Amino acid sequence: MSGSHPVEDPGTTSRANGGERSIGEIVGSITTEFSTLVSKEVQLAKTELREDAKKAGKGAGMFAGAAVAGLLFLMCLSALLVLVLGDLIGYGWATLIVTLIWGIVAAVLAMRGKKEFQKIPPPLEKTTITLKEDVQWAKHPTS
Repeated sequence: MSGSHPVEDPGTTSRANGGERSIGEIVGSITTEFSTLVSKEVQLAKTELREDAKKAGKGAGMFAGAAVAGLLFLMCLSALLVLVLGDLIGYGWATLIVTLIWGIVAAVLAMRGKKEFQKIPPPLEKTTITLKEDVQWAKHPTS
């Protein structure tokens, strides 16, 4: 047996000689590789979303802190304005004027905010329309 070749499985002979694989093997390989790719992409997306959520949480906390600091600033500024005006026209009138100013600011902001909310379309409006179109197409695919 010194000059003989080792016995090979008939299915591997063609692969070793010509590198050919059956269509079933190719499809199986593609399916496995595609499944692995999709799995890794989903895993990557989850990781990125987790990281983005952490950053968004930190940012939201900073904005909340800024809002509290801004509110305290406006309260102190209002008190200062009342004290300055109070010396000139009396503290009762000064308090009334500052309160009316803040009431006007609040009303203007509320009206503008309402207009902005009215610009928002109903939830999933475009998706609902396209789903209805898909259903109609599915019922009558030739029309």
